[in-house]
Amino acid sequence: MPKHTRAGALLAVALTGLTMALAAPATAAAEAPGFLTAADLPPHPTSSWTADKVTAGVPEETAWDTCLRALPGRAPAWHRDFRTDLDTNARQITLVLPDTRSAKQLTSWLDEDIESCPARIEQRDPDTEATGKDYGKLPVEEGARVHGVHTETSWGASDVRLLSVGRDGRTVTVVNWAGLGGFEGAPVKAFEKTTVEAVNKLH
Repeated sequence: MPKHTRAGALLAVALTGLTMALAAPATAAAEAPGFLTAADLPPHPTSSWTADKVTAGVPEETAWDTCLRALPGRAPAWHRDFRTDLDTNARQITLVLPDTRSAKQLTSWLDEDIESCPARIEQRDPDTEATGKDYGKLPVEEGARVHGVHTETSWGASDVRLLSVGRDGRTVTVVNWAGLGGFEGAPVKAFEKTTVEAVNKLH
């Protein structure tokens, strides 16, 4: 066989092998992990939850979320949005990392992002006062941690978020609940149950 023909054949074999190697992880991760349902969220006193479909990818607006800087640009990922008829909403974002080491690192980065978030909010907007709370770890699979972030503007707008980061093997999930008011009205205990359910449902 002529050299150029042989080289071409070897290159074709190499490229075919590379294509198969790259395609294998994508195929393995094509099926989304288990997600929360509307019934799993903290009960709303006057309104019921509605759940959107599970959608591939990290939502574009996450790029502007100073509390979750480590999320954008990572794949494979999926998310699901939840809402009520009032000013309360929630979202779950789940990512499958290449290995458990990468998943553990992302979990650590996300916890750090949320803990340092209030300082960045105040730096970005001096008219807003931001406070964070660490509600501690939850004993589920490889662990989960619950955080709270409260913001109040100079004109009196008060909002609170509950965020949790959990991991099961190489799968990481983030749950976000947001509503009006302060820490005193946030459904922390119910959100902890939601977080445990979210991690348990991953696999």
